[in-house]
Amino acid sequence: MGNISRKQFITLGAASAAVLGLAGCGGSPSSTTSSSSSEDRSGSVYWLNFKPELDDAAQKLAKSYMEKYPNVKVKVQTAASGTYEQTLTSEMDKTDAPTLFNIGTTAGVKEWGPNAMDLSGTDIEKALSTDEYTYKDDQGRLVCAGLCYESYGIAVNSDLVEKAGHSVDDIKDFDSLKTVAEDIHKNASTLGFDAFAATDLDDSSSWRVTGHLANLEYYYEEKDAGGWTETPAAIKGTYLPNYKNIFDLAINNSAEDPSTLSTGGHDPSTEFTSGKAAFFFTGSWDYATIAAAQKNTTMIPYYCGVSGEEKAGLNNGTENRLAISDAASDEDKKATMDFWLWLVTDPEASKEMVAQLGVLPYTNAAKGDNGYLNKAEELSKAGNYTMDWATNYQPNVDQYRKALVSALNAYTADQSDANWGTFATAFVDGWAQNYKVENA
Repeated sequence: MGNISRKQFITLGAASAAVLGLAGCGGSPSSTTSSSSSEDRSGSVYWLNFKPELDDAAQKLAKSYMEKYPNVKVKVQTAASGTYEQTLTSEMDKTDAPTLFNIGTTAGVKEWGPNAMDLSGTDIEKALSTDEYTYKDDQGRLVCAGLCYESYGIAVNSDLVEKAGHSVDDIKDFDSLKTVAEDIHKNASTLGFDAFAATDLDDSSSWRVTGHLANLEYYYEEKDAGGWTETPAAIKGTYLPNYKNIFDLAINNSAEDPSTLSTGGHDPSTEFTSGKAAFFFTGSWDYATIAAAQKNTTMIPYYCGVSGEEKAGLNNGTENRLAISDAASDEDKKATMDFWLWLVTDPEASKEMVAQLGVLPYTNAAKGDNGYLNKAEELSKAGNYTMDWATNYQPNVDQYRKALVSALNAYTADQSDANWGTFATAFVDGWAQNYKVENA
């Protein structure tokens, strides 16, 4: 991570069809091919799904797969938002443990890598169109591979911005974003909409700022350091003032009182899709829902006042990486790998997955039409730098983010320098403390 030239947005279109051999258990390719008859496939698959928004599609795809291959049993369970690690820990202790699960971060590799089979040399690895979204453990074992590729930033309702007398083209850096947002907020009662959707800090939404928005600080600090290859023991917080710029802009130019954000419940997604706000912290996973409600929507980078940010691009990466349990039986490992390959290479299955997730980093996956991902590609082709997901290095991630939320709750209730100082301490010192916990 951190090598900008290596992080340019990759167009993941469908390539010419090729017959993919199905990998056998234990990491050795099998002679069985993807054209196997239903009698050739058996075993059980238990997919503990990481993405709540994928649940409906995942359940339907599992049903379709079992109809196609009646000797295979596929179970899909989806963890509630913000509870995946807790759910995974609980499920892995059971006799009927997940055979397909998510490892999203470098911390996750240390925690769950020993439970994952080595995918090196398997047809999962061969099916990938890029190795950017894979993780290896410290022994060089390929323990997980990306399921989808996502982009995030600030979604914009272009029509509302124009109704307020501005243009999205006017927004090229933080100062211009601030001008537009503050003008919309000042005239909200007349316009009938406000600038930003609520920046809720409850469990269903806090990840937007403790994970995604925080990435701007990590990314620029990582860039200064020449790139991170593993979680650093400490960070400096050099770009926390820039984080504060954009966070303050969002919470103070919204229809919701900042003091109410700690309890959440404002449904920022609905505020945005219903035309009550012009800006929203989100990503490509929300494009289908937003595009169905808005004729003209686009995405802009996290403008925060960093020098040269007029050449910024979107945040591109993934926390959705699949792994196969090494404790599963040989039959179930093979069944799980067959199912995974089907999801990302079958024309109809991958078309549904792309519709839900945006981009699958697999050569034979269907090609999608996601406006936010297209914007990421457009910015990259124009020479803008891509912000990679340095957030994935957060140590002891759940506890670290809980402390950030707690400090932000105090700050949104009273935006004093002292309360911001408490958040800065949680951000910087909390990183070092959680690194020690994780590496004890």
